[in-house]
Amino acid sequence: MTVNNTIAHQRLILSGDRERFKELLRKRLIECGWRDQVRMLCRDVVKENDTNNITFDALVSRVTPRARAIVPDTVKKELLQKIKTHLLTQKDQ
Repeated sequence: MTVNNTIAHQRLILSGDRERFKELLRKRLIECGWRDQVRMLCRDVVKENDTNNITFDALVSRVTPRARAIVPDTVKKELLQKIKTHLLTQKDQ
């Protein structure tokens, strides 16, 4: 993270808006079916594991890159735009 990103992140946390943006992201990911896709990825990884004894950490490390890759660009762009707008309005105050 760069210094500017760190400052922006701290502003979001201190203002309480980070939680609001997280909730918006969660809502959008559910609406677009991303959560269901990730659930299926998890099932596939567990099935691929012959012993069926995969640890949570191993599951997360295998699914996370794929899950991040399938987040729709529209969701990313919407959230980024809302954060930018918010930070710009905060900067002016």
